[in-house]
Amino acid sequence: MKKTLLAVIVLLPAVVFAQTVTGKISQTENAIPYVEVIAIKDQKKQTAISDEKGNYSLKLSENGTYTIKLIQDGIEISNNELMVNGEVKHDFFIEKKKEKQIEGVTLTARKKLIERKADRLVFNVSNSVASQGMDGADALATTPLVKVDDNTGVSIVGKSGVAVMINDRILNLSDAELVTYLKSLRSENIEKIEVITSPPAKYEAQGNSGLINIVLKKNQNLGWSGSLTSSLQQQTYTGNSNSVTVNYQNEKLRTSLKLRQNKNEKHSYENYWIEGADGLKSNDNRRDFGDGLGANLSLDYQLGKKSNIGFIYDLGFGHSNMDITNTSNYFQNGNYTNTLLTYAEHRATSRQHTASAYYDLKFGKQDNKLSITGNYFSNTPETIIDFTTTESSGDRFVVKSPSMVDYKIYSGQADLTLPYQFAKTEAGIKFTNFDNNSNIFYQNLANGNYITDPLKSNEFEYNEKNYAAYISFEKSFNEKWSAKAGLRYEYSVVNGNSLTSGQQNENSYGKFFPTAYISYKSNENHTFNLNYSKRINRPGFRAINPYRWYININSYFTGNPFLKPSINHNFEFSYVYKGKLSASAYFQRSVDAFGQLANLKGENRVSTFENYYNQNSLGVSLNYSDTFFKKWEANYSANYSYMNTDVFATDALARKGNSYDFDFQNNISLNSGKTIQLILNYWFRLPSNSGNSYMKFAGNFTSGLKLSFMERSLQLNVFVSDILKQGKSLGEIYYTTGTHSYNNYYDARRLTVSATYTFGNKKVKGTDRNVRFDEKNRAN
Repeated sequence: MKKTLLAVIVLLPAVVFAQTVTGKISQTENAIPYVEVIAIKDQKKQTAISDEKGNYSLKLSENGTYTIKLIQDGIEISNNELMVNGEVKHDFFIEKKKEKQIEGVTLTARKKLIERKADRLVFNVSNSVASQGMDGADALATTPLVKVDDNTGVSIVGKSGVAVMINDRILNLSDAELVTYLKSLRSENIEKIEVITSPPAKYEAQGNSGLINIVLKKNQNLGWSGSLTSSLQQQTYTGNSNSVTVNYQNEKLRTSLKLRQNKNEKHSYENYWIEGADGLKSNDNRRDFGDGLGANLSLDYQLGKKSNIGFIYDLGFGHSNMDITNTSNYFQNGNYTNTLLTYAEHRATSRQHTASAYYDLKFGKQDNKLSITGNYFSNTPETIIDFTTTESSGDRFVVKSPSMVDYKIYSGQADLTLPYQFAKTEAGIKFTNFDNNSNIFYQNLANGNYITDPLKSNEFEYNEKNYAAYISFEKSFNEKWSAKAGLRYEYSVVNGNSLTSGQQNENSYGKFFPTAYISYKSNENHTFNLNYSKRINRPGFRAINPYRWYININSYFTGNPFLKPSINHNFEFSYVYKGKLSASAYFQRSVDAFGQLANLKGENRVSTFENYYNQNSLGVSLNYSDTFFKKWEANYSANYSYMNTDVFATDALARKGNSYDFDFQNNISLNSGKTIQLILNYWFRLPSNSGNSYMKFAGNFTSGLKLSFMERSLQLNVFVSDILKQGKSLGEIYYTTGTHSYNNYYDARRLTVSATYTFGNKKVKGTDRNVRFDEKNRAN
């Protein structure tokens, strides 16, 4: 009995506390980072992930024989049996896959072009020939479900907005600067792009939007690298953009400096008609021109084996100008009454500062992770609008309208990841403060002096505080089934004060935002996903600011300080076949949705924002990507949606309708080395309905060449966009009081010639670890 008891006492610690497997994963003397290590015994899985140096630590619940699988980028690279009895040290050496030569043809394993995970679609850019040799914006445009436009920015099919991340951290740039920044990235440095149509609880619940996460390639090589890019755009006028990127990395420090410059100029026109008892025919002939400079500095320093700190600072400065000649003809019951001729000069200067700092710490045997982040953003745009309006009677009005806006946003957050054996757990808290102080003045020229009109001027102060907390769980039940669920709570306190009118608005509200995902993988060829998310769409600063932007003496845009946020419910079912075909069906329910409405009374045209409709949307999206004859890479997509809009408390006319759009992208290699490639892309939208609007046909046919020289160190691109000049915006907006029509064109036909030269160690990764700063999008 004593011997038995002594044996139990000796063996108990080894059995209960020491079932740990540690080691290193390497290949030809190089460590392999970020490999998923999966231990399987009796259909139970326990996982760990190797660190940046290939080291892993796998804690197991019991002794015994385990099947150990190593998964890298979704591909199984090793499968071994391992006997575990107490603490075990086991290194994995992965043999480099040999290429098999058959009659001069090289066969190598390729990653699937499209993968589907529980909460996101993954597009493997590094496996796409068509996506190589281009900038980040163009690579993003080839991604399924994603649209990129110089005017409207980045969007996801079926979503009203989108935020872009680099390595899981939000890019702190405005919509206008976002495309410019993406063009400073090179597709050769992008591993994959993740399209998150229903963001999990970890991310802000703001906006009926999705997330796009650009994952850069990871590499342990040290030294310098960089790139130079210069681009020339010829529209009606000539524009240009240039960028320089320099990266440096040593054992502990990673740094990246990006400098950007752009100058743009284009000719645009807008035509707007209102037919009803009060009628209007308005025409804008416009020259848009501006310039911008920017710098982004990133530093990341490894304090120890499991901790690092980082700092990001971004500075943006630019001008956005317009010269507009407007002719407005007014009618009463179809009879002409008056004409206003207006010439306006808009001159705007903006300065943006973004600073972010973070601290990441891994602790415990399971590599628990704590991330603490702080953000600060400020933007101080100043605008002066000088316009002169002349009536048909000969009366002349000279007006100056200066405005100043001061946006400030700061936030702090903490995120904790606990990879428990029963489920991967994430939890976090966040606080965000918004300040928006703005004033606009309307000044009439009288006797050589500008006199302020207090009835048309306004000073406005706005403050919003958001408090948030979340928790989520992710579980893989077996090789086929996995699930993820989360709950986020956000509480907001809003205060708005018009100093000029004395109008005040105070509001507070708290809401829960659940998310849920289920994934089923029947085999390597078939993956199914079902998800649900609840979102909130808070209005941007301009939508709630009651000051006025005047077009002429009778027409202006204004915000609504009493605008309420809307709630969105999103359901999505998706399917991926062999990484080539992706299909999804979705349903969205928007409650108390808001939008911009125009109203004409006599000669007074007012555009403002209202909560005025509920909407149900059904949609189907298809995408097929494949390579034919080893030279022709194709990416085709089709999207259909049906909307049923229920309008209330406004004269907007409720409608039902369908919308259709198609995108055909073709990349054809003209030589065996694939250094000369022909691009043939065509996007078009059939006549479609959305809300109380009808949109006529629109399209964009783009073609060009991509040329590679100097072992792909030098890349030349020549493209012509909107060759058929179908990129017009034409449609109708329906009200009970009449029909509004528009016909706009923003100089979409464009010749672009660009050159990019990469130098140094091309495999060094930059420090693009931009922190999540979701709220910043509302300031633009």
